[in-house]
Amino acid sequence: MQETIDYIALRRLQNRYADLVTRRAWSELHEVFRADCVVTVDVIDRSMDFDGPRAIGDFISGQLEQFDFFEFLILNTVMKIDADAGTARARMYIQELRQNVSDGRRSDSFGVYHDRFDRDEGGRWWFAERHYQSFARTNPVGSPTEVTVFPLSQRDL
Repeated sequence: MQETIDYIALRRLQNRYADLVTRRAWSELHEVFRADCVVTVDVIDRSMDFDGPRAIGDFISGQLEQFDFFEFLILNTVMKIDADAGTARARMYIQELRQNVSDGRRSDSFGVYHDRFDRDEGGRWWFAERHYQSFARTNPVGSPTEVTVFPLSQRDL
């Protein structure tokens, strides 16, 4: 029964993150990320590490300035929960719906998060570590294909 309770709490945490990013509510990221959470962002042509919720919020905020519309969607997620230890891992597939400020053109991005979660003594779950990797994204106008697809990383839960 505890694993089911934890699964619901973890899905709520993932949904909260999607809501925060869509609303661009960077000041609320500290409510879902542990202060020492490291987030790795791999967008294929470069990889970056960010320490804590403020650093990742500053990065995402800067990236989203190029879009006048942005919505973060969770497409699917799978989890492995150790209820007794208060830890969990997840793979979460996402899509970003976007519209460019520069030309009003729609673009999409697809990716996967590999997450580690910790439950605190009060029973609250937190993002403890995240690894994001791009999976596909809309190409610029004039490219031979509409979308570039990247190899999907294979990480165990």
